[in-house]
Amino acid sequence: MRVIVADDSKVMRQIVIRTLRQAGYGDWEVTEATNGAEALELALAQQPDLVLSDWNMPEMTGIELLRRLNAGTDIPLGFVTSEGSQQMRELAQSEGALFLIAKPFTPDAFRSTIDPFLA
Repeated sequence: MRVIVADDSKVMRQIVIRTLRQAGYGDWEVTEATNGAEALELALAQQPDLVLSDWNMPEMTGIELLRRLNAGTDIPLGFVTSEGSQQMRELAQSEGALFLIAKPFTPDAFRSTIDPFLA
């Protein structure tokens, strides 16, 4: 499985990658993106199986990234973000995001959220 992890914080990208490994996804091929624009460029070039994106990033926000992906590809996106308000969850869902995992998160939260989309 090929995944892009997009977050403007290197520390958060590393935490997400570590949590993916702890959740049992250690064999996934992960590419890092430092913002939404870079994630879009990588996604269009690599056609990953999944994009895990922060919501608030420079250059292009996560919701803008989702909209751009939905406009021309079938690449799925899930959010891993520090904000998990009901309004954000509803917007993410209405725009076609697979899920929204709010920080702080655990390997169990990753498994229970991501596994249903892998079937």
